[in-house]
Amino acid sequence: MQAWCVTQHGDPAAVLQLQERTLPAPGPGEVQLSVNAAALGLPDVLMCRGRYEFKPDTPFTPGQDVCGVVTAVGEGVSLCPGERVLGVSSFFLGYGSLAQACMSMQDMLYPVPDGMTDTEAAAFGIAYQTAWIALVERAALRAGQTLLVLGAAGGSGSAAIQLGRALGARVIAVAGSADRCARCRELGAEYSVDYRTEDLVSRVRELTGGAGADIVFDPVGGELAPTAAGAMARGGRLLAVGFAAGQWGDVAARDLALANIDLVGVYAGGYTAQERQAFHRDLCARFDSGDIAPVIGSETPFTEVPAALQALEQSRVVGKIVTRPT
Repeated sequence: MQAWCVTQHGDPAAVLQLQERTLPAPGPGEVQLSVNAAALGLPDVLMCRGRYEFKPDTPFTPGQDVCGVVTAVGEGVSLCPGERVLGVSSFFLGYGSLAQACMSMQDMLYPVPDGMTDTEAAAFGIAYQTAWIALVERAALRAGQTLLVLGAAGGSGSAAIQLGRALGARVIAVAGSADRCARCRELGAEYSVDYRTEDLVSRVRELTGGAGADIVFDPVGGELAPTAAGAMARGGRLLAVGFAAGQWGDVAARDLALANIDLVGVYAGGYTAQERQAFHRDLCARFDSGDIAPVIGSETPFTEVPAALQALEQSRVVGKIVTRPT
């Protein structure tokens, strides 16, 4: 099967090569999938550069989000060949979803709702599980609270906008251009802030009558995190979701203490498979009701994956980029 392989670390366009690759036979708990669709993400860019938490040996295939059909299973797996599933690939072992076939684990796969397309399913798993765990499990977001979403035009950010709105929050989206801010408002944000041209802290204070945001959803990190902390309400929760900026946000303990702000970590892997299946059922119910829907910014040909990853890094797409390898 054909797969995009990182042969050395560097820019995706320079180090990704389309190669023939053979997958190993599934071991205990493992599943082999034929890939129907794969969603691209900033972690894929960071893996190409060798700057992500997981660093498989080269050559490896990146790609986390996947929708596919089970083709083979290992010992102890209850899934059957022919089942359509969505979830997370075994990218951390180097067998990611930017290929015609990939590896995964039963504990990282979920059933696909009947009304969900392959493209939607590829963009659903990580983004919406992350938003659910952050807003429901970790932040205990309540109706009427103000939710500030950083990186709001991205995959996880757009999911947080939709879910926050569905939970009854007042959502303020933060993005890096007027067009991206406008798209965030179309997704349900009540207000938006262009952090490149507006002062984030003063604008959020203005929009909240001086009170600040109760919850900050931060998949960006970097310099934006401590800035957003200055726009928070007393007793607020700053959710450390990711580091799209290339590094985690470094918020001074003094600033957290003086405002009685909680810094809260968000990691889906910290929950059991049974808990994550329950989250998935709740999310599917909200998908079926129309409260949430994956935002597909573009569909790119499989042969154009390296260029699409570069476009993703340069924030030229709202929502997720999806490719269909087969």
